Amino acid sequence: MAAHSSIPVWDIFCKVVDNYGDAGVCWRVARLLAQEHSLCVRLWIDKPDTLRALQTDLDAAAAIQRIDGVAVYDWSKQVPSPEETAVAIEAFGCGLHESYVSAMAVMPQPPVWIVLDYLSAEAWVDTHHGLSSPHPSLGLQRWYFCPGFTAATGALPREHDLLVRRDAFDDAARSAFWRDLGFAMPAPDVLTVSLFAYANAPIAELLAALASDTRPAVVALPGRAAFATVRKFFDDAEPVNSIWRQRGLEVRLLPFLPQSRYDELLWVCDLNFVRGEDSFVRAQWAGRPMIWQPYRQDDGAHLPKLQAFIERYAASLPAPEREALAIFSEAWSAGAGIDASWPRLRSSLVPLAQESRRWASQLASLGEMSAKLVEFVRNKVK
Repeated sequence: MAAHSSIPVWDIFCKVVDNYGDAGVCWRVARLLAQEHSLCVRLWIDKPDTLRALQTDLDAAAAIQRIDGVAVYDWSKQVPSPEETAVAIEAFGCGLHESYVSAMAVMPQPPVWIVLDYLSAEAWVDTHHGLSSPHPSLGLQRWYFCPGFTAATGALPREHDLLVRRDAFDDAARSAFWRDLGFAMPAPDVLTVSLFAYANAPIAELLAALASDTRPAVVALPGRAAFATVRKFFDDAEPVNSIWRQRGLEVRLLPFLPQSRYDELLWVCDLNFVRGEDSFVRAQWAGRPMIWQPYRQDDGAHLPKLQAFIERYAASLPAPEREALAIFSEAWSAGAGIDASWPRLRSSLVPLAQESRRWASQLASLGEMSAKLVEFVRNKVK
């Protein structure tokens, strides 16, 4: 699958660590670069089967294939070579093959080597973005590119028409979304929640709080990551027609949704629980109240990341609502305290919805990550 000689080749390298997050981010960036910037993009991924859940057209057994303008390589089966490469993106510090780096070092014009960092709202990101680090022995420069929430960072990935499509998603589209998945559209008085969480989240405690609430709730559970926990909450009963019920609570078991349909799920819900990085970013573009569960780290480093994000995301909220969001978010990531913190969050959803919409607009004003990435590279090769 040779590249067109007149189009620069961009290699993106992805090692799947955080389930769907790493693959999801890399796939979005690859598609944006190919489709919106007309670049020749090769995505090297070590676990194509993970990507297949997000892109159902992909053949997880193929060594090489082209999907949506992106050449997808099974990194476990192919040894990459940089001869045609203009840009090499090392996603999340995954590391490059030693042979690839050695080959870059002897090229007359080595590829621009970029380390795409994890997303963080912490203050250090503003000064870390754009820094370089020399290879210890080969003289190559690695440039750090940090997505983020300020004008000093690389912003967030977003398709050019995403917000237009979001705003055009009306009641007829919402009804069609639920109907396509085999469910009725929830009534207007029902609190609709999407739940995408790590297994260590206090899911049972959340379901108990929703079941006891005066307002009925529908919880949409995409995929089966939390299936065992939810089934245990319902006394190990199997769902009937993909639905569990307890008092005013209804939990709907959805199939794992490809990326485009997952956006629609976020748009139809009043509150979205998300995790990691990819769903976290998409929930912000959805402009709906959201609770983020960062990937838990043994040293507790995920908690400062959560606090830093809440400080930015909720900065314009009145103090009571900001406090309600912070307390509930910390309880969700800590694994306990949902029962006590849910009522305050529940009463804050209206101002949270208004602020979430404003926040999405603020993020859009910062620019878009793939465009900033292209400009970043252009400045390096002048």
